[in-house]
Amino acid sequence: MLKNKTFLVTGSSSGIGETIADFLLKNDAKVIGISRKKNNFKNLKKFFHIKIDLSDPFNAFEKVKQIITNFKEIDGLISNAGTGDFRSLENFSSNQIGKFISLNLTSHILITRALLPHFKKNKNGSIIYIGSESALKAKKYGSLYSACKFGLRGFSKSIRDECSNNNIKVTIINPGMVKTSFFQNLDFSHGDKEGEFIETSDIGKIVLDILNQRQGLVVDEINLSPLKKVIKFGKKK
Repeated sequence: MLKNKTFLVTGSSSGIGETIADFLLKNDAKVIGISRKKNNFKNLKKFFHIKIDLSDPFNAFEKVKQIITNFKEIDGLISNAGTGDFRSLENFSSNQIGKFISLNLTSHILITRALLPHFKKNKNGSIIYIGSESALKAKKYGSLYSACKFGLRGFSKSIRDECSNNNIKVTIINPGMVKTSFFQNLDFSHGDKEGEFIETSDIGKIVLDILNQRQGLVVDEINLSPLKKVIKFGKKK
């Protein structure tokens, strides 16, 4: 069902975004990957990398509009880009707060804004946001991260209702701790044993399942957790 369809994937150079892009390519889809770094995918005939810094979402908005002009047929968006920073709020400068929200929330909103007229014109489109369990329950030192993820969750639910009459399907996936480089510069991480983390492939498979659902069915929201919730503390080396 995905053969020759075109999907725009943000944060495609590593982690969850890279795995999703790889899964799409292996299912004969075309992928427009947005990231600051280029991937090393083998299937370069169907992978198109666009270098965009999503921490500057207003510039990204203009570039995404240009992508739509150049590619014309875009069937879906997997909006994944983001980063984590967990500190007391007073330890963030005003500039850091602005940049953090720009990447983790504003970029998702503006890219959606750029694509919606295209999807509405075609009366078809799929949007999948990669959220977080932090959108379900806020914890200390995660004020900015939770604010962005709660905001993204609310945004996705509103857009889902707004766009259903145009045959646009909207889903948000809220994973717990995923085994990626996300935790590389943080002072905590998931456990190391089987069942103590989510694999990026788990999310990639779910994305494919969502995209392969019949047109009349929408998966509104999926929450994912490792079987055992284990948090390790201590700066990673």
